[in-house]
Formats: sequence, structure tokens, C-alpha cells
Amino acid sequence: MAYSYLEFERPIAELTEKIDELSQMGADSKVNIAEEVERLSRKRDNLVKQTYVKASRGQIAQLSRHPDRPNFLDYVPLIFDEFQELHGDRTFADDGAIVGGIAKFGEHSVVIVGHQKGRDTKEKLKRNFGMARPEGYRKALRLFKLAERFDMPVMTFIDTAGAWPGIDAEERGQSEAIARNLMDLAVLKVPVICTVIGEGGSGGALAIGVGDRLFMQQLTIYSVISPEGCAAILWRDRAFADQAAEALKPTAKDLKELGLIDDIIPEPAEGAHRNLEAAADMMAETLNRALRELLDIPQHELLKQREARLRKLGVFAEG
Repeated sequence: MAYSYLEFERPIAELTEKIDELSQMGADSKVNIAEEVERLSRKRDNLVKQTYVKASRGQIAQLSRHPDRPNFLDYVPLIFDEFQELHGDRTFADDGAIVGGIAKFGEHSVVIVGHQKGRDTKEKLKRNFGMARPEGYRKALRLFKLAERFDMPVMTFIDTAGAWPGIDAEERGQSEAIARNLMDLAVLKVPVICTVIGEGGSGGALAIGVGDRLFMQQLTIYSVISPEGCAAILWRDRAFADQAAEALKPTAKDLKELGLIDDIIPEPAEGAHRNLEAAADMMAETLNRALRELLDIPQHELLKQREARLRKLGVFAEG
């Protein structure tokens, strides 16, 4: 499989190419070069660890949008069974930027909703790069209400640069659609588990991000604005994106320390973009544990805990 590499991943790519060349050379010439391959493999493993574990906030922001990073629909067949996609908001149209429907998660029927950015150019245009219009959020709300009616837990998967800012979205009530989702999710009478699987941007992420548990994968970000957008506003130059990322503190580690998320879902050594199956297993384990915990909580207590959780966000004490 041909992988894409970001600029700071190039040393890993170069070592990988050397290992592949040596392995092929040994296979063709029957020369035993196993020791050299093993040495380079160890060197590569150490480089991978240094690259991803010590990645800066700006680099993690890049990884959250990595061209090979799994989309929502990549995870669905690995985590869920019997997925039946449901379309349309019953008001205007079907928005491809948000995908949702009914699925089986273990022994439980659940409603799943997620942003879908797309993989190739054609699909990205169809999905509007994962930036939903009002009909996308109204479709999501319709599915949330369906889940409530049939007593099914909700799982959402966040991966968007933000809500679509075009004039067509504004004409159809973008801000109202997002606000209504926030309001109705806060009082939804079934468990809601939210997971950031890529880029969590602004109100576009929040519109499907209010729930009883909020998780982030290890190499993802969640912020009111992208580092590039912040740099363009403050410095009028996107070249300051790294400085903006350091100020925003948008990574999973940052938000866990601030108490804004419940836990971090670990990723394989080289990230979810290099090992989809392992990443899906790690995510499923976290989701399963959270669902079991939430299903044991009576409905009135679930809503009480959700309200308390939401009200404490942003609360601080001066030292």
C-alpha cells in the first residue's frame, strides 16, 4: 500500500524505503542481510516513537488531518454490525458531510452519527470536505430523536474543520441548527457518547459533540478554531500556525489536563493512519466500557450527571 507522508514524517519514510530495498535485494540475490534489516528496523521503531510521542501541537494538528487518516465510514464496518444508513433531514435535503443511521454494537442497537470528509477529490466535493450545512445538523437531530423514541444509545464521531460558512448555509439557518442540536442533545433521554476521530473544529464539531462522555483519539485536536485560522486572524499570516497551536492547546493531552474530555483513546505506534484495524479495536474497547457504565445509570440520574458535567466546563478558580 502506498502511504502519504507529512514533511516531519519524511525520515520515517526514507528508513522504510531503505528497509524495503534491502529486503527485496536479499530476496532476489539470496544474500543474507537479515542483521542489517533488523538493525534498521530497530532504528525505525525508535524514530517512530520519537516522532509521534514527542510531536508538537502543530504536528498533531497536521496528523489530525493526515490524508491517510481513517474517516468515520472506515471505522463503521470494523466496530459496528448491520449498519443501515438513513438519509435526509425531512426539511430540505440530504447532507453528505454527515452520515448516520442504526447499527449493532455488540448486543446493543445504537444510533451512530459522524462527519465524513471523503477520501478522493470526487468524494470530498460530495461530502463538502466534512463541513456540514444546516440540513446535515437537522439530519443528525432527526436521528437523535429517533434514538430517544426507541431507547437506543447514541454514538457520534467528530471530524470536521467546522460548519460550512457559505451564504447558502447562513440563508438556511446554520446558527439556529447548531444551537438547537446543542439544546436538544443536552436533554436527550438516552446515553450519548462522543468521540473526536480527527479534527474537531468549532460549532461544526459541537453540534454533534454534547453528551455524557467525550473521548479523543491520541493524535486529534478539538478547538474553537484551527491553528491556521487563528494565525490568519492574529498574525494575518498562516505561517504562524505552529505558534497558534501552542497557544490554543487543542490536543487530547491538553484537553484531558484541562478536564474538558473524559479520556484519551490510544492509537497504534504510528497512528491510526498506519494501522486502521488496531485503532478500531482500541476505540471499540473504550466505547464498550463507556456504554456499559452509562446503561447502568437510571435515566433521571443520567440527565442530572450530564447537566453537571456540562455546567462545570470552563469553570475555574483563581489561585
